[in-house]
Amino acid sequence: MSNVLLETKERIAYVTINRPEVLNCFNYSTLLELERVIEDLSINQEIWAVVITGRGEKAFSAGADLKERRQLGNKEVIRNVKKISSVFEQVANLPQPTIALMNGYALGGGLELALACDFRIAVSYATMGLTETSMGIIPGAGGTQRLPRLIGQAKAMELILLAKQISANEALEYGLVHKVVEQEKLFESCELFVESIVRMPQIAIRQAKFAIQHGMNTDLKTGIKIEESAYHRTIPTKDRVEALTAFYEKRPSQFVGE
Repeated sequence: MSNVLLETKERIAYVTINRPEVLNCFNYSTLLELERVIEDLSINQEIWAVVITGRGEKAFSAGADLKERRQLGNKEVIRNVKKISSVFEQVANLPQPTIALMNGYALGGGLELALACDFRIAVSYATMGLTETSMGIIPGAGGTQRLPRLIGQAKAMELILLAKQISANEALEYGLVHKVVEQEKLFESCELFVESIVRMPQIAIRQAKFAIQHGMNTDLKTGIKIEESAYHRTIPTKDRVEALTAFYEKRPSQFVGE
């Protein structure tokens, strides 16, 4: 059985880490499977949003597979770390909006995968943290960079240096997750959120995401130029004309993603 499942429904891709017996931990083969799925989604114009989650009700992902890691030599450990970092970077660079549906534990690499997504919705009993320092290492899949950019340096230092685990509600207070939902309403809440995204004009959504991501990593003047370039890409689109026409005709817009 595949370690990564892909289901598509009405322009939404659902990617599921399928190793519930080990809390959806990442071994090397799982990373390779996830890489192939993400590569395919990155060029799929029919997919307008991507939801990433873990199988079962216990874990989004508890991070690296430590049973596998214990058997690896230094070169293989470096191989695994490079792979998980590159795959999560591919997730971060997906043109579609991405949502981490955090259905339980999100520890180490599991939380780093969620951090690579644009939005994070967590079940109320979820526990999360970048706990690598307690194992004598540091986060190696973007955690030391994405977490402080998201919640600020001081809070990120506290979580990473102390290998601190926090609850979903604490994560909400930190600004780490966008929403906390009870288990019975988790998937419904995610679907409603994603559906609100796919109703939008998708070229504009993709260009806005591009401008925000790339502008945040540069100075303001360069960021304004990035925004200008992204804006220009929306001008010749059918959806821009449709939005103006629908406004004039006082009816809902019917966007086609062109």
